Amino acid sequence: QVHLVESGGGLVQAGGSLRLSCAASGRTFSWYYVGWLRQAPGKEREFVAGMRWNGGTTSYSASVRGRFTISRDNAKNTVYLQMNSLKPEDTAIYYCSTGNGIATLQPGGQGTQVTVSS
Repeated sequence: QVHLVESGGGLVQAGGSLRLSCAASGRTFSWYYVGWLRQAPGKEREFVAGMRWNGGTTSYSASVRGRFTISRDNAKNTVYLQMNSLKPEDTAIYYCSTGNGIATLQPGGQGTQVTVSS
C-alpha cells in the first residue's frame, strides 16, 4: 500500500503560482498511474492531472491545461504539480492519487488546501 503525503498548498493571489509535492512511502509509485484530484466546496471531486510513473504522456483537464504541469522525481519518489496563472476557481483541496489509470485514481493522503484570492 502506498502512503502519500501532500504539501505545498497555501493562499495565493490570482495570477500567482504554487508547487504541490507528493511524497510516497511504502509501496513505491513505480508501477502506478499517479495524478492529482481536487475537490472544491460543494462540488464533486475532479481530475486535474496525471501520468504513468514509468513514462508516457501526461494528461490534464481542460480547465488547467497550459497552466499546470505534472512531473516526477524518481530518486525522491515524489510527484509534483506546478500550478501557474492560478485562478479563484482553482481553489480546492488537492489530493495526490494513484490507480491504474485516470478513471481509477484514488486519493492516498489528507490533501492540501489551495486558496486563490481574487
